[in-house]
Amino acid sequence: MSDHEVAGWELTRHEDQETYRKRLANGITVRACWDGTGTVDAYVEPVGIGRTITSSRMEFRDKEAFFTAARLVVDMAANLPSFRMGALTRADHVLTSEVAGSVHAMPGSGAVPEAALTFTLTDGRAITLVLDENQADDLTSSIYSLSKHVWSEQREEVRRAPVAEAEVPDVSEVDAGPDTAHELFAVLERKFGVTEDFLLALTDWSAVVVVGEPAVSTLLDRVDELSAAIAPRWFPGATERPGEVWVVLYRAR
Repeated sequence: MSDHEVAGWELTRHEDQETYRKRLANGITVRACWDGTGTVDAYVEPVGIGRTITSSRMEFRDKEAFFTAARLVVDMAANLPSFRMGALTRADHVLTSEVAGSVHAMPGSGAVPEAALTFTLTDGRAITLVLDENQADDLTSSIYSLSKHVWSEQREEVRRAPVAEAEVPDVSEVDAGPDTAHELFAVLERKFGVTEDFLLALTDWSAVVVVGEPAVSTLLDRVDELSAAIAPRWFPGATERPGEVWVVLYRAR
């Protein structure tokens, strides 16, 4: 025979039989026995003399269904009035205290899918609550309802608070610069008086060459203004040819 605790149940093993007990604060004990088939009952201590609250009418042959039934009996029994001698009220609250810091949520370690929520209290104690999937869904739904109906008014007030308007820069006069070679030709003529008569374009339109006077001298004298006018798609350069200088406008890759 061996005794230890599994997911909050006291477990006793005797040969092939496993007996799980959970003793509740209102004086009820839930017992679940498994030896290949399972039975569940709830009773008031002491065994044999106390009162049986409920018991399964048939044996469970599926262990998952057996554990599910045991959890359901615990849910039912925990909400019954106290059966302790001289007390006819519901089970006392274990404690009420403020939670400090974060709540840690971890997978449980029992025989069914569950979640273990651990709360650290401001007095230094820690409590771990083990919830099954349905209880975890109920908790999530309840907290969402609180967020929607209790705290939403405060969030709405924050949203209605006046927000300082960010200053939007005036971009109406921003010149993005020429993109295509034809746009480049238009800029050269409009800003520098250089017409297409002074322009040669490479066949792949990767560069435009300015030849002849006074176009070349005009662009060289105003090279900073030229660079700003044709950026960012184009940038200027110069190359010496026999007896003359060319201004080459390269397209950025």
